[in-house]
Amino acid sequence: MNKNQNPLMCDPETGVCAVPGSETTTISPVQADAKPVKVIYFTDPICSSCWGIEPQLRKLKLEYGQSLDIEYRMGGLLPDWGYDSGGISKPSDVASHWDEVSEHYDMPIDGDVWLEDPLSSSYPPSIAFKAAQMQDPETAVEYLRVLREMLFLKKKNIAKWEVMEAAATQVGLDTARLRRDFEGEANELFREDLKLAMEFGVRGFPTMFFVDGDVNRELVYGTKPYPFYETAVLKLNPSAEKKEYAKDVTSLFGVFDSLTAKEFSFLSGTRRDDAKGVLDGLVAEGKLEKTVTKNGSLWTKKP
Repeated sequence: MNKNQNPLMCDPETGVCAVPGSETTTISPVQADAKPVKVIYFTDPICSSCWGIEPQLRKLKLEYGQSLDIEYRMGGLLPDWGYDSGGISKPSDVASHWDEVSEHYDMPIDGDVWLEDPLSSSYPPSIAFKAAQMQDPETAVEYLRVLREMLFLKKKNIAKWEVMEAAATQVGLDTARLRRDFEGEANELFREDLKLAMEFGVRGFPTMFFVDGDVNRELVYGTKPYPFYETAVLKLNPSAEKKEYAKDVTSLFGVFDSLTAKEFSFLSGTRRDDAKGVLDGLVAEGKLEKTVTKNGSLWTKKP
């Protein structure tokens, strides 16, 4: 990687947390699995732009999940702090940048983690995610979500084992096995992801390759409005049917353990100005818990 650029300088306008020094190459052939369309999603646990597409990604799963297999791959956004330009040369430089990204995406991100308990690398939580995938791919996605909530809202250093372990406990993973795999085979799986990202010419995150059984493909690069993702599905599978889902708050929390105001507004069709009031009403009724940050909040189902 080019030491004169910093991958944590994400660009809200393009919606990309970029990997410096990489070039786009021709994607290798990929066969879709059981469902008509396969999505190869390159991401990273500390990618703020990836946090920004959570509303779109959740809606895509609700509406087209029956037609999609989504394969999560880790991209290795921050190997270490060997950077000396690009506006960010040390962890504390990220703090104000993340505050700006939070406002742009209307998703809560508290950049003060980079002042209080900064991460030295995104590799440890990436390897932990691969270890979680070894236990159960669906639970691993829940694990990634919890890691991001811990980082972006609770200012936890998710590169520390005790934090990764706490997240694993929260989603019901076997923490002893996670530790063994984290220290063992998951490292090789992570290296395979990095190699695949290089072969695919991935230049930043989020990057999604939509592929069908004939190896036709559509690329959605960066954080884009929802129609970009929907169009990619329909180009590859014109017969894909949009599933109608229940949009009331109780039903949505039956699917998701947590929602931001932006996510609830987007998924329910509630006016953004009204979303916070609806969610706060459930807090008052004792049905939800609320995590408050200086840049927004998260509402979570009570155990």
